[in-house]
Amino acid sequence: MSITDFSPLRRLLAIMVRLRDPQLGCEWDRAQSFATIAPYTIEEAYEVADAIARDDMAALKDELGDLLLQVVFHARIAEEAGLFDFEDVAAAITSKMEARHPHIFSQDHHENPDRNQRWEQIKAAERHANGATGTLDGVAIALPALMRAEKLQKRAARVGFDWPDTAGPVAKLLEEITELAAAGNDADRAEEAGDLLFAAVNVSRAYGIAPEDALRAANAKFERRFRAMELLAKSQGNEFGSLNLDHQETLWNDVKASEPGKSS
Repeated sequence: MSITDFSPLRRLLAIMVRLRDPQLGCEWDRAQSFATIAPYTIEEAYEVADAIARDDMAALKDELGDLLLQVVFHARIAEEAGLFDFEDVAAAITSKMEARHPHIFSQDHHENPDRNQRWEQIKAAERHANGATGTLDGVAIALPALMRAEKLQKRAARVGFDWPDTAGPVAKLLEEITELAAAGNDADRAEEAGDLLFAAVNVSRAYGIAPEDALRAANAKFERRFRAMELLAKSQGNEFGSLNLDHQETLWNDVKASEPGKSS
């Protein structure tokens, strides 16, 4: 039986075995490790998110395949090292999903009225089983800084370390702005800038807004308006980059005014 006779998943697994073969495999694939592949794994996850944001289902199918390849790649490296294989990965996530949904998969179908509380109890038990000893253990270091800041703050909030309303986070943000302005050297400014961004995440969270989503939307708005400024300048016979800041600011305000219902 040839590889082409396998199911798509078995064929993918067989292809990875061949690519990693010490004699017959691909030189690049053989040279990879968990560490060298990790950046590609992160990149593929973002490309999945991008396809979803663009509502491009054909691209989503392709990007999910690319992400699956990353899982297969890591699992094959682990199998070669005698650590685990793809079946173990699938078994682990299967067991985890069943354990996290006892109201679905266990014999006891009683509905807990507080699903969030139940979920947090299950996650806490998982972290404890994995050796966690502190509230912040297990928040992945490799997460984008904005997302990690939000997760750290949420973890701290679970044990009561949080402001009761928005006034505290807002006051802290204003304090950090002042401290950044007063910083006397590059090292202090870098530290205060980090504190400022962390405080901004806390303000967003206090208002019930996901900071990652909010910043993505702000990025998209800035990009849309900037492109519109460049087009407006060109329609007036100018290159945007050759204009002084006052003229550029005028174009910015013109673009903003042309967007219905926009005030910022």
